[in-house]
Amino acid sequence: MKKTTTHFLTLCFVMLVALTSQAQDIHFSQFYQSPLNLNPAMTGVMNCNHRMVVNYRNQWASILKNNAYNTYSASYDQKVPVGRYDYFGIGGTLWGDKAGASEFATIQARLSGSYAKKMGGYRKKAHYLVLGADVGVSNRSIKSYNLQWPSQNLNGQFNANVGTAETILDPSFLFMDLSAGALWFSVFNEDANFYFGGAFSHLNRANQSFENANIPLYSKFTFHAGGEFMLANKFGVGPGVVTFFQGPSWQVNVGNSFKFVLGNSRRYNQSFQFGVWARLANRLNDGKLMDAIIASTRFDYEQFTIGFSYDINTSSLFPATNGNGSFEFSLVYKICGPERRGVYCPNF
Repeated sequence: MKKTTTHFLTLCFVMLVALTSQAQDIHFSQFYQSPLNLNPAMTGVMNCNHRMVVNYRNQWASILKNNAYNTYSASYDQKVPVGRYDYFGIGGTLWGDKAGASEFATIQARLSGSYAKKMGGYRKKAHYLVLGADVGVSNRSIKSYNLQWPSQNLNGQFNANVGTAETILDPSFLFMDLSAGALWFSVFNEDANFYFGGAFSHLNRANQSFENANIPLYSKFTFHAGGEFMLANKFGVGPGVVTFFQGPSWQVNVGNSFKFVLGNSRRYNQSFQFGVWARLANRLNDGKLMDAIIASTRFDYEQFTIGFSYDINTSSLFPATNGNGSFEFSLVYKICGPERRGVYCPNF
């Protein structure tokens, strides 16, 4: 009986993930550590001149084992001064995602650009408006011969020798992808800043059908805000929120990180952070749910930032996953160089 229940929960889990994943993009719990994937207007928004970011996410390994979802991303961006206060941002991102027994995979290479315009203030206290856009080329593929079909079910067990396995005629295709975004940030001093922005992704709504059908990719609207505020000499907070709306699906991540400065001076950027976040989402045609509680840590040491997070599943999939969700890792390296002109920026 226990074995039958486990098989049933696993089947329900796989079906639910398959249904919801049709309309949703990749996402990172550490969205604040993946700026170019969040909003093209964040390209070049940094205190240094160059930035390199790596992200990796592993999800549902507790139930899907070797077929767990794996997502990775690598990006580079830099800012180019324009006049005394403004600047261009240019960057590139390569990300990939592979999911399930069918190895349903997407790989995208994307170029992004932005322009940051000073709207008021001076170097240590200023307000900026940033506009950005990106263009990408994606490849989507699937291995249908790895799938199991209802007709191959024999007395509750999969049997490849019965029924009929279906195949997909076009297992791989390319498509273009366009996005645009805007960002406003204000810096009040070197230790306090605030930002909010939005992005409109998949402007061209590329066809996602593997066969001769017209299935356009849902456009996605992203809204996000956050900041960093030092409440004492060595203690600060970093609240943040991001929302995604894509087709019939939506998701909200909200939470706060607590920052502890290490050493005798903030000037050397040595700190430790831990945070608690909640992810809310909708169950298709069936209301809202608390999807996960996210525990995160972050270590800053001069130009390096390392982040770890773990999602604790709290949805109705809890019996199948035993509460296990996903593990995530991020690494950021910045090159500042001799020139620190312009304005202090939020520390993504």
